[in-house]
Amino acid sequence: MKHHPLRLRGIFAAIVFASFGHAALSADLAPSASSPIATQSPWQVRLRALGVVTRDNGSVDGIPGSGLSYSDTMVPEADISYFFTDNISAELILGTTYANVHGEGSIAGLGEIGKTWLLPPTLTLQYHFTDFGAFQPYLGAGVNYTVFYNQSGKSADSLDVKNTFGVALQAGFDYMFDEHWGANLDVKKIFLCPDFDATVGGADVSGKAKLDPWLIGAGVTYRF
Repeated sequence: MKHHPLRLRGIFAAIVFASFGHAALSADLAPSASSPIATQSPWQVRLRALGVVTRDNGSVDGIPGSGLSYSDTMVPEADISYFFTDNISAELILGTTYANVHGEGSIAGLGEIGKTWLLPPTLTLQYHFTDFGAFQPYLGAGVNYTVFYNQSGKSADSLDVKNTFGVALQAGFDYMFDEHWGANLDVKKIFLCPDFDATVGGADVSGKAKLDPWLIGAGVTYRF
């Protein structure tokens, strides 16, 4: 049986129209590569084990050759970061530690002078390099304010280290396992030189404790 040419052409046109119409509809419904996706949360937290390594320097006013040294410690530390952009963030570093203060040089005979606890909240502004995939290094700089509390004398009758501001420099990296979890290594240098007063053998003395600690931390990162 023969088909009329006009009828064949009509059937062919209908098939072509239906095929292209279906393809166009599918393209409209499918997600476009250029469509916006949900942005990542700007909040991030880290937990670290932190080594606090102090500079053993300082002196007592009016006592030539006097020196001071301080114990190093290992403590837990937490920080909270907020990302303004993929590259720029602010980080608030929270933790507490202590320092045993020892006499050195001409006052080495005093041994352990006393002990103080430190609460050194530090706020840094960071730049994150984002061109290395899962490896995400950063640099930071900011300000520290250290509060000295729960202070006590040992060979000294009393010890009072003054609260003070300091400057902080920072370098580190995150290695992200996925969009949320990663490992972190971080190094900070805080320039911290508080004044102190003490009473030793009934005599009032004062001086400067040049702590200038390195804060070396390793831990985990979680990006919300």
